[in-house]
Amino acid sequence: MDKWKEFIDVSNLRLINHLNISQFDTVDYEAMTSFAIDDALALSIGDKASPTTIRLWIHDQTVVLGIPDSRMPYIKDGLDFLRSKNQNVIIRNSGGLAVALDSGVLNLSLILSNDTKVSIHTGYDVMTSFIKDLLKNYTTDIKAYEIIGSYCPGDYDLSINGIKFAGISQRRVKNGISIQIYLDINGQCESRANLIKDFYSISLKDAKTKIEYPKVNPKVMGSLSKILNKNITVNDVLTQLDKLLNDNQAKLESSEVTTQELIDFHKRFSQMKKRNEEINL
Repeated sequence: MDKWKEFIDVSNLRLINHLNISQFDTVDYEAMTSFAIDDALALSIGDKASPTTIRLWIHDQTVVLGIPDSRMPYIKDGLDFLRSKNQNVIIRNSGGLAVALDSGVLNLSLILSNDTKVSIHTGYDVMTSFIKDLLKNYTTDIKAYEIIGSYCPGDYDLSINGIKFAGISQRRVKNGISIQIYLDINGQCESRANLIKDFYSISLKDAKTKIEYPKVNPKVMGSLSKILNKNITVNDVLTQLDKLLNDNQAKLESSEVTTQELIDFHKRFSQMKKRNEEINL
């Protein structure tokens, strides 16, 4: 459970809470913004201009696609479907496939330097151990393995009793790494799963593809609250994060974004916007 402490120096740590902001500089605060912010922070940390950073973010009514999703034969129909459900849609720059976000889904990024050549496997292990420690007061039964039938499946799906509540992806930018996780805390977990299930059905229409897209089974997806049968909120998890950092005597640095980080953010945001426009999102 202490694997994360080998890579995160709590004596010099930055915590950025972007849960409640509605705007970032002159750009609307949307999921695309968050991925560009993480890129800018990864560049800063990789250049030793910032310490390891924990960043928190939420985006309501948003479906974040992976690049392979954009290659489905009837993706335009799938996008029309998502928009008919009042969903914002973007393609992220990190790995994985489609994920549904809303106000009950907490996103957490661990952004650290790659000067010690952290392997992809180790990056996933760091996030897994951090989340197990973060949620230890709720459960000690979190497992990491692929949950067949979940959306955005992977070897590091986090589950309890075979029900997935979180997924991890990574983004590597020069000498920085952003390890990102979505945590399904509460809300309509079944509706999220059905939304992605229908999206794939409409975007594929039973066509044969080189890529194997998930056949989503809502029964293997759940929120932390539903799985544990407890009323757990995003704020409750933030309280657990404060406790975890206090217990480890973490010393937190200012969360203000620097001038250089803002410059890098605008560059990365423009790149993401162009990529999404090229795919006509």
